[in-house]
Amino acid sequence: MKFSTRQDIDLSAEALFRAASDFPAIERLLVRRGATVRRLDDMAEPGVGQRWLIGFDWRGRHREVTAQVARLDAPELVVIQGDSEQFDLTIRMTVVALTRSKSRMIFETEAQPRSMKARLLVQTAKLGKAQLDRKFARRVGEFVNQIASGAHA
Repeated sequence: MKFSTRQDIDLSAEALFRAASDFPAIERLLVRRGATVRRLDDMAEPGVGQRWLIGFDWRGRHREVTAQVARLDAPELVVIQGDSEQFDLTIRMTVVALTRSKSRMIFETEAQPRSMKARLLVQTAKLGKAQLDRKFARRVGEFVNQIASGAHA
């Protein structure tokens, strides 16, 4: 199942990319939202191969996702791949300069089911895809605004 949205923001493309690839800030953001985040690598600089174990509660159960930076092409693309018990995930953040001080983030997420139970969950979710798309766009908008406010600071 794929989700995609775009968010325009009053921030240069370079500043938005720096914010989108500021993984320590994103870790702190996740922790503030109630997730547990543990680094699985010892890389000092952001780059391909950074890995995390992210735990969170969803629908009454504790879930865990292992995520890693699969591609980091400054100043425009961050790809994070992850997997959980039921899904393979890909998150793709593309930054496009609109003007010197305005840019757009195209945020795409794809979840591939790994089991029959996960396939059934995806089929059921497709029935409410329009509502899920609106919720996804709202959450991504909040995320972009939060990382951008950190870039302004």
